[in-house]
Amino acid sequence: MMVLHSSQDITVRFSETDAMGVVWHGNYLKFFEDARDKLTEVHGLSHLEIYRKGYFTPIVKTELTYKASILYGDQVRVHAWLERHDSAKIIFRYEVINLTTNQLTTEGMTMQVFMQVSDRTLELIKPAFYEVWENEQPWTEK
Repeated sequence: MMVLHSSQDITVRFSETDAMGVVWHGNYLKFFEDARDKLTEVHGLSHLEIYRKGYFTPIVKTELTYKASILYGDQVRVHAWLERHDSAKIIFRYEVINLTTNQLTTEGMTMQVFMQVSDRTLELIKPAFYEVWENEQPWTEK
């Protein structure tokens, strides 16, 4: 599988935890979004740029597997990999590593599709600008 990779370090804030001081389960999707935004920024294709090209990229599927807890104050590194696919899907895979404990805490996936801003129709083939962008990227084997 050909991928692009980036990572984002995060210090867990009090507001991201529950009453037990553990990261609330819904915040992992925010961590994924932070890592996804960094990857697309690093590679020159932000959400804003996609919007300017006339597309939304809504998330249509998420997967999360929790393996270990993250606590208030812990340092984590969120790895994001964008997979290259022939279809008109944008698939990211994630791993969250607790740098405080050196544990893999979470694995996940998000799937996005292309939707036209003008009439909100789903694109069944990749938009031309996205194919050009893909061909310019330094994909590596994972």
